[in-house]
Amino acid sequence: MTILMLVTVNALACFVLLYSFVYTEHYPKRALFYGLFLSMLAGINGVILANELIWLFMALEVASLSAYGLVAFGGEKPRLEAALKYFVMGELASLTILLGMGLIHHKIAAYLFIIGFGVKAALFPLHLWLPDAHSAAPSPVSAMLSGVVIKVLGVYALWRTIGFYPPTLGLLSVLGVLSILYGGFLAIRQWDMKRLMAYSSISQVGYIVLGLSLATPLGIAGALFHLFNHAFMKGLMFLTAGAVEQKCGTRDLRELGGLREKMPVTAFSSLLGSLAMSGIPPFNGFWSKLFIILACVQVGRFWFAVAAIVGSILTMAAFLKMQRYAFFSAPRASLQEVKEVSWIMALPMLCLGLLCLGIGIFFPTVTGRLINPAVLALLKMKGFFAL
Repeated sequence: MTILMLVTVNALACFVLLYSFVYTEHYPKRALFYGLFLSMLAGINGVILANELIWLFMALEVASLSAYGLVAFGGEKPRLEAALKYFVMGELASLTILLGMGLIHHKIAAYLFIIGFGVKAALFPLHLWLPDAHSAAPSPVSAMLSGVVIKVLGVYALWRTIGFYPPTLGLLSVLGVLSILYGGFLAIRQWDMKRLMAYSSISQVGYIVLGLSLATPLGIAGALFHLFNHAFMKGLMFLTAGAVEQKCGTRDLRELGGLREKMPVTAFSSLLGSLAMSGIPPFNGFWSKLFIILACVQVGRFWFAVAAIVGSILTMAAFLKMQRYAFFSAPRASLQEVKEVSWIMALPMLCLGLLCLGIGIFFPTVTGRLINPAVLALLKMKGFFAL
C-alpha cells in the first residue's frame, strides 16, 4: 500500500516540477515556491510512511501549512482569500483530528477522524474550501492539490486510522455517493476551466470513498485504482488549464475558442485527459469506475451503482463542454497570436496523457503488479477501530 502511494505521489510530482520550470519563470520568488513545494511533498511522503499516529499528524501539518502558502503564492487578492479559507477550514480539521487522537480509546474518535480527514479530502459537505483553492492556486499547485494532496491527507490518512470500522461504512458510502453527484452537477455549471476541474475532483473523491466503504476486494481494488488513475488524469487537466491561461490570459471558456489549431499539443493532451476522466474505454478511468460500479452491484447496492453511472455521465458532459468551447469551437480573433507552450511544459502534459491511455490498455498488468498487492495489504490493515 505504501509503495503504491509513493509511486503515485512522486511520479506526478516529477512531471509537475518539470512543468513548473517554465511556468514559474515570471515569479519573483521562485526559490520560495520550490521550497514550499518540496516541503509539501516531504509532508505528503511523511504521511504515507508514518507508522504512528503522532508522526502522521505532524507530517500532515507540514504538508498542510506548505499547501496554504502555495495557494497564496503570488499575493493576488483571490489567492490570499482562497488561502485564508483553506487555512481556516484546514486547521479546524486538524484540531478535530487532534481531538480524535485524544479520545482514541472512545468510538466517537472514529467520527471525529471522518470530519477532520473529510475536510482534508474535500468530501461533501466538507468541501467548501476546495473550489476557491484549486481555481486560485498556480496550476502546478492545483495539479498536486487535486492529484495527490486531498487523496493522501484525506482518504489515505482516514483509512490508515479507522480502517474498515463497520459502524462508519454506511455513512461513508452515503457521503461518497453525494460527493459523486454534487461534484458532477456543479462541474457542468462552471465556465472557469479550473473551477470546473475543482468540482470534478469532489466527484472523483466520492468514487474512491464509495469503493473503499464497500469493504470488498473488488470495491477496494476499484478505489485504489481510481486513486492511482485520478492523480495522473486530474494532474494532466490542471496542467493543460495552466498552459491555456498562460498563453491566452484567461480560463473563461466563453472567451476561448479554436485552440486546437493554435495549441495542438495542449489540445491533444487535454483531449486524452478528458476521455480518461469521462471513463471512455480503453482509458484508465473507464476500468477503475467499472470496478467500483460492479462492486456496488456485487453487494446489492444497485442505487449506488446507478449514482456512479450518473456521475460518470455528468463528468463526461462537463469535460465535453470544456473541449467544445476551448478547443473545438471557431477561432476567436482575439486569440490569433496565441502559440503553443514551450516543450518543457508540453512534454509533461503529453507524457501524462499517453500514460492515461497506456495504463488503460495495459490495466491487467498495472492491477496485477501494483493494485492487487495493495488491496491485500489494505484488507489485512487494522485501523484503531477495525474489528
